[in-house]
Amino acid sequence: MTDSAKQSKLSPTCTHWGNYLVEADRTGITAIHPYAEDSEPTPIGQSLLDSLDKGVRIPQPMVRAGYLKDEWNGDSSQRGIEPFVPVSWQKASELAAGALQRVKDQFGNQSIYGGSYGWASAGRFHHSQSQLHRFLNQFGGYTRSVTSYSTAAAETIIPHVLGVSFMQLVFHAPTSIDIIKNTRTMLLFGGAAMKNTQVNAGGLGVHTARSQLLSMREAGVRMVCVSPVRDDVGTDHEGCFIEPEWWACRPNSDVAIMLGLAHTLIAEGLQDQQFLDKYTVGLERFLPYLMGHSDGQPKDAVWAESLSDIPAREIRQMARDLAAERSVVGISWSLQRQQHGEQPYWMITVLGAMLGHMGQPGGGVAYGYGCIHNMGFLGRRLPTFKTASFSRGSNPVADYIPVARIADMLLNPGERIDFNGKRVTYPHIRLVYWAGGNPFHHHQDLNRLREAWKQPDTIIVNEQVWTSTARQADIVFPCTTMMERNDLGGSSYDHWFSPMKKVVEPYALSRSDFEILTGIAEQLGFAQQFTEGRNEMEWVRYLYETTVDNAREKGISMPGFEEFWSDQQFSVEQHVPEIQFPLEKFREDPKTHPLATPSGKIEIFSSTVEGFGYDDCQGHPMWFDKDEFIGSARSERFPLHLISNQPRTRLHSQYDHGVTSRNAKINDREAMRMNPLDAGKRGISTGDVVRIFNGRGACLAGVELTEAIRPGVIELATGAWYEPQDYADPESLEIHGNPNVLTRDIGTSKLAQGPTAHSCLVEVEAFTEPLPEIKSFKQPPII
Repeated sequence: MTDSAKQSKLSPTCTHWGNYLVEADRTGITAIHPYAEDSEPTPIGQSLLDSLDKGVRIPQPMVRAGYLKDEWNGDSSQRGIEPFVPVSWQKASELAAGALQRVKDQFGNQSIYGGSYGWASAGRFHHSQSQLHRFLNQFGGYTRSVTSYSTAAAETIIPHVLGVSFMQLVFHAPTSIDIIKNTRTMLLFGGAAMKNTQVNAGGLGVHTARSQLLSMREAGVRMVCVSPVRDDVGTDHEGCFIEPEWWACRPNSDVAIMLGLAHTLIAEGLQDQQFLDKYTVGLERFLPYLMGHSDGQPKDAVWAESLSDIPAREIRQMARDLAAERSVVGISWSLQRQQHGEQPYWMITVLGAMLGHMGQPGGGVAYGYGCIHNMGFLGRRLPTFKTASFSRGSNPVADYIPVARIADMLLNPGERIDFNGKRVTYPHIRLVYWAGGNPFHHHQDLNRLREAWKQPDTIIVNEQVWTSTARQADIVFPCTTMMERNDLGGSSYDHWFSPMKKVVEPYALSRSDFEILTGIAEQLGFAQQFTEGRNEMEWVRYLYETTVDNAREKGISMPGFEEFWSDQQFSVEQHVPEIQFPLEKFREDPKTHPLATPSGKIEIFSSTVEGFGYDDCQGHPMWFDKDEFIGSARSERFPLHLISNQPRTRLHSQYDHGVTSRNAKINDREAMRMNPLDAGKRGISTGDVVRIFNGRGACLAGVELTEAIRPGVIELATGAWYEPQDYADPESLEIHGNPNVLTRDIGTSKLAQGPTAHSCLVEVEAFTEPLPEIKSFKQPPII
């Protein structure tokens, strides 16, 4: 090879886990370099080296053999079983256009489901959901999804209680600077896991969460982790750097602990009554329940101990400590992904109000603290201008579903459900189009989803790699990665903006979502409307220059496009003013800055929610017994509680084939962590492969023993690509370590209908049979 062939170049790019300089030569990508400004980069970035892995990339358009023969009249139960047939782009586009037109003409656009949930790319133009939703809206609309798998219960309850958008609230957490100046104690329900701060939606210029936590600890801030997992505070990929106090509670018992704290505050006269009188409504409706006058059971610390295993004396003392000095009570997203998941977020708001620190610098409630990097670690300099994005337009179809109810919708067309005070009817879906996401990662009870996935006549997927979702599609369009196209990175959640330059040529015959959808739109007659006559680089320039105009209106100067495109990442942090958070304004003057609740105040009791008449989410926060809980009747058969949290080595299921993720697997399977006491009872050792099972399914996983998991609990992170041993078997053993074959597919309550993955009991046993070969990172059968 000549020297010129080896000559490499550095190109900037932006990902959800950081901004990088990508080194490449004519042979491909050779190195991934974090920026010097990012002193705490995540190792996830190194998985970008595997972007061109021939084992997983989809080389050209593929059609399932039976669908190619019979189209929508064929046997949809053969998805995932039949081989694929490579076809031309022309043929694949014609098939997709024909299927879409047939559904529109015969059944109406509401029979197209285009929710297409998933993080996809960090780029502003090549954002899969925006591309697909624009395409479907211009085609006449589609059934959409609302809320998210991450925060559905919180998104729904918080506006009733605080009158604030939840996704606005999470970026207004007490800052580390304010905590260091003002705060003594942080009580973190669900922790503030460093593994989650590796990522930030839309891109991240620098990682600083580790150093900020260390600064708080060095300043003497007390940190208490309330979680079955000790390293949910103060542990990253390099190990433990902060030793928090650990309250090793039973999973899903957080509301009981909060109630025990609140009872102590009232019983000992420690509540901030002045704050409660001035800024809240409904305390008088809540106190009879809290003190046991309405049901005969005081929700005191002794009662809380019986459910949580946290000693009553510690709960009482913590209530005194929190009331004595300014404090923060934090809550992770994970706590609302359980049965009755609305209750923890409502109750921690009530607890925060009782303490009276809400709206004070460094005090109050930190909602979703550290669940992505800039929630809690961005500070007060939030961008004040809008970052432009690819316009989706408006959807002419009114039909929608709560996002986590997709299997219910596909299995039960015409059924009506309660949702946030309304009645929602499931449409009859004939066609599903998915781009930029992987439902066979994030949905619960995957055996049930696999049955639901057989119901539509046609499933179309745009995908870069052979995920299980792609393997169970009828038409698969191969998509480029962000390093095979041009884009711009930046968001309203970070100060940094970056060019995203094409580093290598598109893999094989892959195309961008924009090119794929333009090709189908040509078949359907609206390509000009979809593209507006712009090509890729013209759209990138347009979006950047629109962002520059938006910034200029706020008095912020950004470089022109030519300078931006020829350079690397840059920050606007020093040009963005510090903001006052909405709850601070409310505390300062509740008449001038009332909350957008019916009362204008914090609603400890909500007449609106009570008026819905739901038995599983009533007019004030309360404890509900869980169907799957340590000590419940079901735990006699399945005694271990499964925590299926976010992974340390990837973002959800993205780049599970990458080096960082694969190096952490045990015997090629996802690692399951458990306490040595539980392992000893079952004859299990580190490095073994085990079968985890319950009445819904079973999967294999490798074993890692640790005392950082409390007894009675196991942890198996999400994101291992779903791989049933036999797609033809509806109850097949999942062999790669995907915990969602075990989780339960029911809504949090009638209010939010969110996912409930963290209410899940299982049993574990040693797997002594020959280990099945993992084929997730190999091509599927192709004719």
